Amino acid sequence: MSNSGTAAKQRGTLKRSLGLWAIVGLGLGYMTPTVVFDTFGMVGRDTNNVVPLAYLVALVVMVFTAISYGKMSGAIPSAGSAYTYVRESMHPNAGFMVGWTSLIDYMLLPMVNCLIIRSYLEAFFPSVPGWIWVVVYCVAVTTIIYITMRGTSNANMILLVFSILVMAVFVVMVWVQLSGGAGVGGVVSMQPFLHDGVTMGAVLTGATIVCFSFIGFDAVTMYAEEAKTPKIMPKAILYTVLLGGGIFLVAGYFTQLRFPDWNEFAPGGDMQYIEDSTLPLIGEAVGGDWLKAVLTAAGFAATLASGLASHASVSRMLLVMGRNNVLPKKVFGYINPKTHTPTFNIVLTGAICLLAIAFTLEMIAAFINYGALIAFTFVNLSVIAWFAIRQGRRKTPKDIFHYIVLPTIGTLMTGVLWVNLHLDALIGGVIWTVLGFIYLVFLTKGFRKKVAGFDEIQPVTGFNKIPEEVGEELR
Repeated sequence: MSNSGTAAKQRGTLKRSLGLWAIVGLGLGYMTPTVVFDTFGMVGRDTNNVVPLAYLVALVVMVFTAISYGKMSGAIPSAGSAYTYVRESMHPNAGFMVGWTSLIDYMLLPMVNCLIIRSYLEAFFPSVPGWIWVVVYCVAVTTIIYITMRGTSNANMILLVFSILVMAVFVVMVWVQLSGGAGVGGVVSMQPFLHDGVTMGAVLTGATIVCFSFIGFDAVTMYAEEAKTPKIMPKAILYTVLLGGGIFLVAGYFTQLRFPDWNEFAPGGDMQYIEDSTLPLIGEAVGGDWLKAVLTAAGFAATLASGLASHASVSRMLLVMGRNNVLPKKVFGYINPKTHTPTFNIVLTGAICLLAIAFTLEMIAAFINYGALIAFTFVNLSVIAWFAIRQGRRKTPKDIFHYIVLPTIGTLMTGVLWVNLHLDALIGGVIWTVLGFIYLVFLTKGFRKKVAGFDEIQPVTGFNKIPEEVGEELR
C-alpha cells in the first residue's frame, strides 16, 4: 500500500460514534470530580470557609468561557484546542505562544496526580517517607506508558461512575449527620456562601485555585472529529461545565456545612494537610476508616486514570513538537521500534514528575492555572477575532451580543482570576512565557518564516512514514 493510502487508512479510523452524553462523560472524567475534596482545606483557608462560593464564582467564569469554546468548536470543527483557535483566528505566532504557555498545564498535570496519590498513601502509611511514594508512582506510570499508550475511555467511564456514586453516598451520610446536629447543625444554611469576615478578594483567590478543578472541560474538543455530528460539541462543552460545576457545588456545600472551620484539617497548626490533599481526613471524619478507604479508593482510581492519560498526552505532544521540528527531531521525534512509543518523551515526563518530591499541591495547581487562564482568555478573544472581525458579524444587536459582549465578559472575568494567581506562579509563568517568545524568534528566524504548530491531537508531519501499527499505538 502506498504512503498516502496508509495515511488515509489511519485517518479513517476516527469514526463518528460518540454521542452527546458519551462526550460529556469523558469531559467529566478529565475534570476528576473528587478533586473538590483534595483542595478543600486550602480553599477553605484562603476564602475564610466559603468554598462553595469560590466554586460558584469560578463556575460563572467557566460558563462564559465554555460558550466561547462552543462557538469556536462549531466554527473550526476539527480536533483542536485553545492554541488551534488562536492560530486560526488571530495569527500562527499568537497560537504558538498560547500553545507554549499551555505546555505548563501539560507538563505539570502528571505531577499533580502524583502529589494527590502521595497524599492518599501518606494518610494510610504515615511512617513511610512521602518521597518513596513519589518514586514508586513515577516508575509505575512511566513503565505502563512506556509499554503502551492505548486509550482507556471505557475504564474512564467506569471510574467516573464509581467516583460519583461514592460522592453521593458521602453527601447522604453528611446530610444525616447534619440533621443530628453535626457541623452547623442543619442542611440549609447560607453560611457556606456568606458570613462575617468574608471578603471579595479572598473569594477571588479561592476561585482562582478551584479553577484548577474545571481544567479538562475544554478537553472534549479533541473528540470533535469522533462526535456523531459536530453540532453537539457546543452543548457537550457547556453541559460538561455545568454538570461538573454542579457536582463541585453540591459536594462543596455539604462538606462546608459539615466542616465549617478549615482549622479542623490543621491539627496543632500543622499546615501539611492543608497544602496537600484533605480527602482522606474528610472521609475519616465523616465515616471512619471504611469511608476513608472507600472515598480514597474513588479518588485514587480517578487520579490514577487521569495520571496515565496526562502522562501519555504530554509524551504525545512532545512527539508532535519533535516531528514538526519545534523541538530537536532526533530526540523528541524518536519512536522506539520495539515498544512503538516515544520512549524519550515518556521517560522525560516521568523525570519531571519526580519533582513532586519538592512541591506542594497548592503551588503546582497555581502554576497550572496560569497556563489554563491564559488559554481561556485567548479562546474568548478568538471569538471576537473570528466572528466579529474576520467574518464581520458585528452589525446587528444579536451578533454584537454573541460575538463581542459575551466573549468580552468572559475575557474580563478570566482576567480577574488571572491577576489573583499566586505571586510565585505569576513570576514563574511570565518567565516561561518570555522564554517561549525568545524561542519563537529563534524558530521563525526573526519572524521571517512560519512557525510549525503543535498540539497533542494534531497530525504529525511525516506521520505516513511511521509503520501502521505504530500509528495505531500512538492513538
